[in-house]
Amino acid sequence: MPETDLGRQLAERFREVNGDHPMTDADDAYVSAQFVALEELCTAQGRDADAVRRLMLAGRLPLPGYLRSDGAEMVPADLFALADTSGGVELLEAWFTAHWADPDTGRAEWNAYVSGQYVCLRSVTPATIQRKDHLTRAITAAANEADAGSARGSGRLHALIDELDALEPAFTEYDRLRFGGPTSRDTCIDAMRARFPRP
Repeated sequence: MPETDLGRQLAERFREVNGDHPMTDADDAYVSAQFVALEELCTAQGRDADAVRRLMLAGRLPLPGYLRSDGAEMVPADLFALADTSGGVELLEAWFTAHWADPDTGRAEWNAYVSGQYVCLRSVTPATIQRKDHLTRAITAAANEADAGSARGSGRLHALIDELDALEPAFTEYDRLRFGGPTSRDTCIDAMRARFPRP
């Protein structure tokens, strides 16, 4: 666990959001391969880790995606990319929510973003969030079309599945615990490929 008081507060907030689930060795290995420790990222970019933790606790930057078993706060390598693109942390929320025509939807997506739970995307941006939502709906609908299972229907379905596959990482068992069930990869990629094999 991080030694600073802010580190302890952040770990508590993380568990409030995600529940208190154990990380296995396999979970730790997956997370270490896909994410970077906050301290390491801040050192590499010349940022103060506690200042970043304050922004996370204030809901201005996303919480860590995972807490590794050793307590390391694991974050995406591009954690600061959207804030930099928007012109700074103080402008990030307005820039982010403006990508949705409906303000309530924009607010809900912002809350999901700063929760740190958008570990379902290799790169988290408004565009990839919107594309993932479109693809999961389209895949579910395509599986129920009259020509589902035909060569033509399977061709359309697998094009959607392949695009979603490119957007999403593999996930880990920890994710199934905190989300209370299968992930979108389980339901929209793996299960659909098994149900509708490629022609």
